[in-house]
Amino acid sequence: MKEMFQEKVLPKVMDFVTSRPVSAVKDGMIATMSLTIIGSVFLLLGQLPYAPLANWIAEIGLMSLFLQTYRAAFNILAMVAVFSIAYSYVKHAGYEPLGAGILSLVAYLAVIPHNVGETGGVLPMDYLGSRGMVAAIIMGLVAGKIYTIFMEKGIVIKMPAGVPQGVADAFTALIPGVFIVSGGFAIYSFFHVVLDTTFVDFIYTVVQTPLSGLTGSFWGVVAIGFLVPFLWWFGIHGNSVVGGVMSGIWLGNMTANQALIDSGVDLTIANGGHIAATQFNALLITMTGSGITIGVVIAMLIGAKSKQFKELGKLALGSAIFNINEPIIFGTPLVLNPFMLIPFVGVPVVVSIVSYLAMSTGLVPLFSGINPPWTTPPIISGFIAGGWRMAVLQAVIIVISVVGYYPFVMKLDKDNVAAEEAAAE
Repeated sequence: MKEMFQEKVLPKVMDFVTSRPVSAVKDGMIATMSLTIIGSVFLLLGQLPYAPLANWIAEIGLMSLFLQTYRAAFNILAMVAVFSIAYSYVKHAGYEPLGAGILSLVAYLAVIPHNVGETGGVLPMDYLGSRGMVAAIIMGLVAGKIYTIFMEKGIVIKMPAGVPQGVADAFTALIPGVFIVSGGFAIYSFFHVVLDTTFVDFIYTVVQTPLSGLTGSFWGVVAIGFLVPFLWWFGIHGNSVVGGVMSGIWLGNMTANQALIDSGVDLTIANGGHIAATQFNALLITMTGSGITIGVVIAMLIGAKSKQFKELGKLALGSAIFNINEPIIFGTPLVLNPFMLIPFVGVPVVVSIVSYLAMSTGLVPLFSGINPPWTTPPIISGFIAGGWRMAVLQAVIIVISVVGYYPFVMKLDKDNVAAEEAAAE
């Protein structure tokens, strides 16, 4: 099976992972990360979980100021995504990308309405944030592709030598720019005049909402919990593959959850809240790294007899606390190790099920817009993102990881001891 996967399946998976569209979406979503982290800090300051302090902040007028800054970061995520995706697409193609990013942003602004109710000359914030995320991804990819085609075919205005590079780049973008922006005009006109809706609303209804429901379902969550470590077992960066496809949906779900809170509605599944938000992946099913390998480290520290595992456990502990597990993945090793496939895939699947049930039954709250940096240690990250109940869930996940990995690590350790004794003779 391993040989067949490596020879037939692996090359196709790698082609997909390294393809220009997937790379562009992945890079574009990474570009939004700093905004979500900065916005999360101000959101946390504006909605502190400690009531007396939160009330004091509200009384002195700081809450509204903190939330103003949070909204400034969160309500332009679709704009940042469309720019960054087109930029990355063209950059991967080997051309000057700035013009493509700007043109994709203009095209996106052209397909959204410029009114809220009867008030004209304004941009609806919903379309610039979570509601427009998938539409922004599509627009960014299409704009990047069109721009690249024009560059490859040489359908550009070429300036003579001696013209400053910035001026030359501006004229180079002119012809593809006319086509891209005109495309935005045509899209808006079609959906507005013919379908009496908007492109963003259409994509949100037909694509984003069903995808959010599918990925947030029980089997969708389990599938993600299985797929990430399964790909990693073959040496493929599972988070890059799954995240490249799903990051936009997760981010949209996270900001939609926060929008419910901002509107004064309780954040529950019944009110339209989502389980599969950005933090569900980072803080639960890949906590301490793909495969939730903190259990491997703890098993080595408390039970290992071999010199190899004793030293590896000590060396890997620091990085594991900050959710970096490459030392364990390649040092144990877990990659391409048939004996470790069961716990490496099984632990995240069990955690996916436990986490889904905990959140769907209300034992643990859904994630809001507070998104700690992915290197934040477990327990602390859970408390920041979801209070003490989320921290308890992370503690339970650590126990599941230790129980799941311990017998397998001890079997490998026994083999290592025998090998070390044989080498010493």
